[in-house]
Amino acid sequence: MRLSWALVHSRQPEDVQRGIAMVEATLASAATAEQKREKLYLLAVGHYRSGDYARSRQLLERCLEIAPDSRQALALKKTVEDRIAKDGVIGIGLTATAVGVVIGGIAAALARKK
Repeated sequence: MRLSWALVHSRQPEDVQRGIAMVEATLASAATAEQKREKLYLLAVGHYRSGDYARSRQLLERCLEIAPDSRQALALKKTVEDRIAKDGVIGIGLTATAVGVVIGGIAAALARKK
């Protein structure tokens, strides 16, 4: 478990993926609800660190089903949701910019034809 924790918290993306794989391999063998919660939380951290925010949120919801008052899981869930919202706003901004560039290009082409 300590190695999985260290890998999931690594700065190297390959290590994070190795940590996720290790935890997933042992998730089914969790003997107690507490162990399962810990592994789900660790998986959520790994997926968050690898940029898979939707999967991280799913794992956190499963974790909170086991322990609804888990401060770690609640804090990470808020962070994940904030990140998803931020990425959504950035995506909308990029889309609007791209549409503006396309419209500007069309307008410039039409102006040249006249």
